[in-house]
Amino acid sequence: MTGRLDRTPLLLTAMLLVSLAACDSGTPTGADSVAEPDAAARPAVADSVDSPAADVASTAGRTVVSERLPYAEVDDQLVYGHFVFPEDMVDPLPGIIVIHERWGLDDRTRALADRIAGQGYVVLAIDLFEGKTATSAAEARALMVRLVENPDPAYENLRQAHQFLVDSGLAPSIGVLGWSLGGTWALNAALLLPDSLQAAVIYYGQVTDNEERLAPLNVPLLGLFGANDRGVTPDKVAAFESALQNLGKEYEIEVFPDAGHAFADPKAPTYNPAAAEAAWQHTLAFLGRYLSAGAN
Repeated sequence: MTGRLDRTPLLLTAMLLVSLAACDSGTPTGADSVAEPDAAARPAVADSVDSPAADVASTAGRTVVSERLPYAEVDDQLVYGHFVFPEDMVDPLPGIIVIHERWGLDDRTRALADRIAGQGYVVLAIDLFEGKTATSAAEARALMVRLVENPDPAYENLRQAHQFLVDSGLAPSIGVLGWSLGGTWALNAALLLPDSLQAAVIYYGQVTDNEERLAPLNVPLLGLFGANDRGVTPDKVAAFESALQNLGKEYEIEVFPDAGHAFADPKAPTYNPAAAEAAWQHTLAFLGRYLSAGAN
């Protein structure tokens, strides 16, 4: 074991983090398949142990406080994630587990976690790649292959991420959200924790029409896909939706015309600003409906 996992309740941690941020003189900061369509590589910067304990970021919503901290212990190793919540938080808020794309827990994922937290959530962006990030498609594929070949640590990672938001985040309701590879694992999380999550959002992740596998699903699900996606094709999405319908599951599926894979990623050649904004608004409405209801 490399350290001790601290599950101090968030409301106590929050007061400490805000105090640290106010005193800090540093610069504030703003599985089932590996067949992911190619997208432009983007720089990915690994977390630094020398970074400030807490950063205050201004988002489109509320100002948030973030910290890199351990949230799980898998195979005797601490797993570090990006933990973020509104600076003005007083009472417990719904929690969201954010799952990164094939690039790993990079700056873009952290920025998206901040943006979501600014809407009134406690967010934990998790790390399925053991601290590694990719800057090329080849590196990303190698990380995904390793994950697919040995998924058990990732499942344990998800279990502990959820428990962290319960114990340390005091979250009265919890959802999961991911993009591409992260979308695949958001579905995996919903199947892994069918009675512990209140919402799941999949952005163009790999899906299945296997009704036996989908049968345990008990989590309202939002799926956001592109009609021009060559990997997660409209036919695959239609088969997935048909299976959910046959099973009587609670779901919403939206397929955006003229949008391809990674349409919500500004660094991808398939980026579609109109589809990205529409998906974001659908996401906020969906999370607000199910997580707010679960918090009451």
